[in-house]
Amino acid sequence: MVKSGDIHIRDPFVLPYEGTYYLYGTRGITCWGKADGFDVFVSEDLENWEGPFEVFHNDGTFWADHHYWAPEVHPYDGAFYMFASFKKAGVCRGTQILKAESPMGPFHPHSDGPLTPRDWECLDGTLYLSAAGKPYMIFCHEWLQVHDGEIWAVPLSGDLKTTAGEPFLLLRASDQPGVRSKDGRNYVTDGPFLYRLQNHALVMIWATMGPQGYCEAVAVSDNGEIDGKWRLSPDLLFEEDGGHGMIFRDQEGQLYIALHAPNQTPQERPCFYRLWEKENGFEREREPRYALEYI
Repeated sequence: MVKSGDIHIRDPFVLPYEGTYYLYGTRGITCWGKADGFDVFVSEDLENWEGPFEVFHNDGTFWADHHYWAPEVHPYDGAFYMFASFKKAGVCRGTQILKAESPMGPFHPHSDGPLTPRDWECLDGTLYLSAAGKPYMIFCHEWLQVHDGEIWAVPLSGDLKTTAGEPFLLLRASDQPGVRSKDGRNYVTDGPFLYRLQNHALVMIWATMGPQGYCEAVAVSDNGEIDGKWRLSPDLLFEEDGGHGMIFRDQEGQLYIALHAPNQTPQERPCFYRLWEKENGFEREREPRYALEYI
């Protein structure tokens, strides 16, 4: 059994399912180099975790061999689908979909390679279902290629195996009032995640760079769907050198954001902050529910 502060991952993603929390993420020890799989940690209380249990392993037949990043697991149509980003020398980074019959895996390739454009450097794909139930993948066109990082959407087929249309642009990093350049030239977009408020507003959180480093920004669609114009909040959701967040509810219905902090390897750890909905956004508690304990 390990505490949250002892788990060395980036890009945490929590799946609450049938009374259990499943925590996925980028392995901290291999995040910037060679990699061969993903793990899950399992908890009943968000503080005490069992694991890691490997849920995907490259047995030598999978195409990518490094930068295994940001696994998200979504229940959909009776199965579990992992959206994760991968890289290989000479091949553009992209998000591919894997499938399993259980949150514990094992996950196997489902889509035929990445569903992001093959000549784009892309990452951090997430699943979004429209109000009508149509699936989309929201993803980042990486600042390493375009300098001003972008967030795009692409419609998916009903079985999540292929794309079902052309990608379209949602926003650019420099549009956000609180965003800062990474190095005087480049603007970051990471980890988009969409959430529908109880007032039916569609909100997107995403990671970028702010006055205090890595941070979480917020945008709201003006028509309640992804094809609307995204209005950017002047307020950052998280400013203190942490990000790549996602939103979930605990077993009591309390809303949380999961993110990693700080953003420096090897110190990053998953942490969970309570959230409360407000008009077109959130109010966040100032201290995490479970204290970080850096190794």
